[in-house]
Amino acid sequence: MLEELFVSRVRVKILQLFLSSPQESLFHVREIVRRVAEEINAVRRELSRMEKYGMVSSEWRANRRLYRFRKDYVYYNELVSLVAKTTGLGGSLIKSKQKLGKIKFAFISTRFLRGNLPSSDNVDILVVGNIVLPELQSLISDEQAKQDAEINYSFMDEAEFKFRVKRRDPFILRVLVQPKVMLIGDEGELLEGVIV
Repeated sequence: MLEELFVSRVRVKILQLFLSSPQESLFHVREIVRRVAEEINAVRRELSRMEKYGMVSSEWRANRRLYRFRKDYVYYNELVSLVAKTTGLGGSLIKSKQKLGKIKFAFISTRFLRGNLPSSDNVDILVVGNIVLPELQSLISDEQAKQDAEINYSFMDEAEFKFRVKRRDPFILRVLVQPKVMLIGDEGELLEGVIV
């Protein structure tokens, strides 16, 4: 039920923390309080409700109760997508859409969202359209500084993208079939001509 998801500002902040952190992250209550900047009782209350609804699980380690978000929660993928579109690089890209030019498609890989280590043969972000490159590079470099990690990104205009899809370019096919969250544009339209 949607009532389980968006009942309070504290829950939204906790969801953002869990879903923008690496998949296996465990958080102690006091760490959550510090990172979401909310009162401890409000955080405990929300964690209790989230555990009741099956969103989080907890375990005891050395007299400390640690929480993690459950990947088997029924709305896990949808919540990851929502958080990706409102926070971090995905949120910045959507907010700066006008400054970035005329973007047809933009997506972010779920591997990147879940905090998996970067790999030289994967692309974290793909942007297709008439792009104002300095604006895009500024967004990427800001996020790299925040994360203290390199972000693999690729950009191209629509004509190049269509040409590469039509030619079945191995790089573009590998990028397109990876699990992703669409930030701008329709995934069905993005994949036209790819899956035959």
